[in-house]
Amino acid sequence: MNASAPSSRAARTERVRTAVYSHFAATGGAPSVADLVARTGLPSSDVRSALYALHEHRDVVLDPRGPERIAMAHPFASIPLGFSVMGRGTLWWGGCAWDSFAVPHLLTDEPDVLVATRCPACDTPHAWVVGRQAPPPGDQVAHFLTPVRHIWDDVVHACANQRVFCSADCVHDWLEEAGLTPGYVMDLPTLWRLASGWYSGRMDPGYVRRDPASAASYFAGVGLRGPFWGLDD
Repeated sequence: MNASAPSSRAARTERVRTAVYSHFAATGGAPSVADLVARTGLPSSDVRSALYALHEHRDVVLDPRGPERIAMAHPFASIPLGFSVMGRGTLWWGGCAWDSFAVPHLLTDEPDVLVATRCPACDTPHAWVVGRQAPPPGDQVAHFLTPVRHIWDDVVHACANQRVFCSADCVHDWLEEAGLTPGYVMDLPTLWRLASGWYSGRMDPGYVRRDPASAASYFAGVGLRGPFWGLDD
C-alpha cells in the first residue's frame, strides 16, 4: 500500500496540472481551488497539495501574496506582465514576450492571436498577429534581461523583463535610465522560433519539462548563441 501511494499522488498532481492548463486555455484566467475541485473531482486538500507540488516542480508559479492563487502557468499568466494576447473568443495575459508568442503554438484551435504591448522605453504601442506559419513582420526587437540559468531565481521578475522594444536604441535608452546591465537582444523571427516549440505537449497528460541538456539543444536550434543561454559562443 505504501509503495502505491507516491504513484497515486503523482497521478493526482498530474490531473490538477492538466486542469490548470485547461482552465487557463478556456477562460484566460487562473482557476481557483474550487474550480480545480470541480474539474478534477478531487478533494480540496488534494488540490492544494498538488498545487504546492507543481510549484516546487516549476510547473506553476504560486503567488506569494496568496499561496493558493496561481500567478503563472507558462505560457499563461493571471497577472499583467506587459502583454495581452487576444484569440477569437478569449483574452489572456501574456507572461512575457516569449510566452505571448507561444500561445498560438500551444493552442492549436486558435489559427492566430493578436499580441499587444508597449515599448518600455518610449511607450509606443505595438501589436502583431502571431500565427504558426511564419513570424509576424516587424523591425522591433525583444530584450531578455535575466540569463536563462537565473530565470527561476525570481521567475516573475525575469518574465516581466522579457519585453519588446521599438529598436536596439530603445533598449539602450531603457537600460541606461534604469542602470541595468544589458541582457540579450533578438529580432522577432528569433523570438517566434524560440516560442514556436518550447511548450509543445504542455497541455497533454504526461508532459515532462526539458532537462538542461535538451533545453540547450533547443536554444541552439532556434538560433540563440552564447553563455546567456548556457551555450558556447
